[in-house]
Amino acid sequence: MPSAREFLSPVRILKEHGLRPKKGLGQNFLVNPGLLDTILATGELSPSDTVLEVGAGVGTLTQGLASAAGKVIAVELDAKLIPILRQNLAGWGNVQIVEGDILKLGLTKLVPGAYKLVGNLPYYLTSHLLRHFLEVKNKPRLMVLTMQREVAERIVAPPGEMSILAVSVQFYSQPRIVTRVPRGAFYPPPKVTSAVVRIEVDKNAWPKVGDRDEFFRLVRAGFAQRRKYLRNSLGHELRIAGEEAAGLLAASGLAEKVRAQDLRVGDWVKLYGEWQRIKSKGEG
Repeated sequence: MPSAREFLSPVRILKEHGLRPKKGLGQNFLVNPGLLDTILATGELSPSDTVLEVGAGVGTLTQGLASAAGKVIAVELDAKLIPILRQNLAGWGNVQIVEGDILKLGLTKLVPGAYKLVGNLPYYLTSHLLRHFLEVKNKPRLMVLTMQREVAERIVAPPGEMSILAVSVQFYSQPRIVTRVPRGAFYPPPKVTSAVVRIEVDKNAWPKVGDRDEFFRLVRAGFAQRRKYLRNSLGHELRIAGEEAAGLLAASGLAEKVRAQDLRVGDWVKLYGEWQRIKSKGEG
């Protein structure tokens, strides 16, 4: 493997090959070396790490990952970039290049062991990709993702500003914004600002719920009518009487006039526990 890495300029490389970024694939290539260094430092990579990169592009970030990690699995959807990747990363024996859609690849077979996930996510797919990686059986233990700033702020939101996405991410992990990124850090510049987010996934810290599907059914019910009080949303979506919904909130230590966005993950866990207790009594 090379002893050092150079910054691979996407602008120059694309021009050399007569290619332009594909808007339909949400391609915005990293052109800021400082941001690359921030991403690598946030990943806290070591020779014992396996890294899965989503959207390898022309290999700018891939090369940096390869210089720090033991193995890099670089996934790229755009078939026209695969030959460029192979050319730019020819000297890095610890890089495996995979052509395909990350949402359709079997992750367990692709990455059978522990791994870290790094990527610059297409803005139109960010929420979907986050849920995908947090719900698959073989979850990454750490994610370092560049995404739309608005989405980043949603997933780290505090009580009062919570959403289904925030509950979904905070249920499985501890997310935090590392740095905000100006539009000019990418080519072409996106219409919005971005952020680098570190998402630490610790399965030992996951809340204890009997059935995660049922837990998130409850959460979706609570957010179904966001502007209404939680009592009304739950009553309508779960098809229970208003008094029963109010009793459910009271038993969970929640105010009657609370809204779904006011609850932290721990509150939803308590609410779920009471809901299951009431359901079991009814079935009994």
